[in-house]
Amino acid sequence: MRKSVKQEPQDDDFAAKKKGMKRKRIKDEPVEGASHSTATPTSKKKDKRNGQEEESAGEDQRNKSKKRREKAVKKEDGEHPVSQKPKRTKKEIMEARVQKKEDEEKSRWRWWEEEKYEDGVKWKFLEHNGPFFPSEYQPLPDNVHFYYAGNKVKLSLAAEEVGLFFAQMLDHEYTTKKVFRENFFTDWRKEMTHEERTLIKDLDKCNFKELFAMHKARVEARKLMTKEEKLAVKEANQKIVDEYGYCLLDHHKERIGNFKIEPPGLFRGRGEHPKQGMLKTRILPKQVIINCTKESRVPVAPAGHKWKEVRHDNTVTWLASWTENIQGSIKYIMLNANSKLKGEKDWEKYEVARKLKSCVHNIRKQYDQDLKSKQMKTRQRAVALYFIDKLALRAGNEKDEGETADTVGCCSLRVEHITLHEKLDGSECVVEFDFLGKDCIRYYNKVPVIKKVFKNLKLFMENKSPGDDVFDRLNTVLLNKHLSSLMPGLSAKVFRTYNASITLQEQLKELSNKSDNEPEKLLSYNRANRAVAILCNHQRAAPKTFDQSMANLQAKIDARKEKLSLAKTELKQAKKEAKTKGSPEPKPQPLVEKKMAAVQRCEEMLLKMELQATDKEENKQIALGTSKLNYLDPRISVAWCRNMVVPVDKIYNKSQRDKFAWALDMTEADFEF
Repeated sequence: MRKSVKQEPQDDDFAAKKKGMKRKRIKDEPVEGASHSTATPTSKKKDKRNGQEEESAGEDQRNKSKKRREKAVKKEDGEHPVSQKPKRTKKEIMEARVQKKEDEEKSRWRWWEEEKYEDGVKWKFLEHNGPFFPSEYQPLPDNVHFYYAGNKVKLSLAAEEVGLFFAQMLDHEYTTKKVFRENFFTDWRKEMTHEERTLIKDLDKCNFKELFAMHKARVEARKLMTKEEKLAVKEANQKIVDEYGYCLLDHHKERIGNFKIEPPGLFRGRGEHPKQGMLKTRILPKQVIINCTKESRVPVAPAGHKWKEVRHDNTVTWLASWTENIQGSIKYIMLNANSKLKGEKDWEKYEVARKLKSCVHNIRKQYDQDLKSKQMKTRQRAVALYFIDKLALRAGNEKDEGETADTVGCCSLRVEHITLHEKLDGSECVVEFDFLGKDCIRYYNKVPVIKKVFKNLKLFMENKSPGDDVFDRLNTVLLNKHLSSLMPGLSAKVFRTYNASITLQEQLKELSNKSDNEPEKLLSYNRANRAVAILCNHQRAAPKTFDQSMANLQAKIDARKEKLSLAKTELKQAKKEAKTKGSPEPKPQPLVEKKMAAVQRCEEMLLKMELQATDKEENKQIALGTSKLNYLDPRISVAWCRNMVVPVDKIYNKSQRDKFAWALDMTEADFEF
């Protein structure tokens, strides 16, 4: 029966029903009792099928009635289907959030209220499941090929994997750089078989286009995943987090920060790094050192593998470590930023910086005297300290030539990085700095200095070539050794933290006003934070979408201005009408009050958006996050929030509030750094 029905696509009603649509053309159907004298063979078929459809419809109706009865029974038994689950009111949602927050606070480990362990001891019990290793490489599908000199080449798995690393970056400028390409090709050939090395000798003859197309298709497929597919991925990731993302520290559950070992790939580096393009090899369990308590369960290594070593060192904060092959540096798995170990370290860092406040005057007096010392070594140290103190320069670390990018700090400045000006832009004794700092961020600054510093710099740079060190009798080890003799725990970084925090506190006092509204107060805070970021040279490239983002914001501001203008016109009209009616009531009429409130709301929104635009423009090339999270004592910000009656969540997001939970709990409004 169904087969005969399926063979009649000319029936529009049937086609609609087949697609799950309701029949709408009731007026076209034959009326009961009407004449059938004009019926055609087609209409007879319709009559036959209509009978079948009626029978089917009757069966459907019986099934629906049965389901309704079942639902009714369930309802009587106190069961509710998922679709009939009562929705929570706004009040209930808010109460649930408050309750969740209270529960989190109750379960939080208030480690800052406990006694500290003896010097050097970080924990007494540590248990975890070790790191999570990336999955093994999956070969290319049979329909994806690599070509060399126009010919298909089937690569060995090791060579294919590394080739795919390069293919995935074809739309990035790295793959056009000479250094990157040369380093990649050298390391790629090491992964090839003898036959592959004999054949593949020129990277320019390699064709990775099909590999790249496959990679882009996979990226797009991930973007187009259904809600169910995304949920499945999320659940799978959550299982990994549940197994590897937590540890027991002194019998408290703590979140691990970077529990996943980085997969193999091509090293990028920052700036013009000489090692960019080199292969970051796969890390195996035999390279990993595990750290835990003797009494705890030792993590089980992946099947068929063993750990390099298992240690029980409670004087360090890492859970696992290994040495990466590019720079030869040691990588660590550490706890999350909101853990006790991280929080305790932050607290100690800011306490040491606070101690500097009591002796910084004497230190400055000392290095000022040392600027006239007969010993060149002492003079160089004094000038370096002057720059570290006044300009918040990093000390800089010694490194082997050619091993890393050409970044420098104060102690490693070369003659080529400094230009001296007797007079410049109306100022005397100006030092012009131009060098690459940490993360290849350019430091460019013109600074007027005192005459003693200027004369000493002239002396240090005399008869030296551009590549010679300015401070040739000083290094970071000697400098920090001297600083620790002036105050226990003092280093160049402590100076940087101290100057950043004290600058924020001073700027907040200068810029903040209790009578301002909340958006104005937040703008003042960001401006104070910006002053610190500029001091510490925390720059960033302007976001690619900045201009479009600003244009969108400006469009919203213009629309809000039009709305305000309309609201004011409506208010004026309402007042006029109220006056005409001659209302005896002393208070404004409800309509006038309503229009006044609308104008006020528009003005507040417009001011908020204009302040947002100002803030965004000023932050275009300044990174506020680095200083806020690493150099500014959070207690300064918390105290400011309490003084200015600004919610802390306007300054710190949820993860940042967790990181600084100790500061939020212990800080009073009268805190002074």
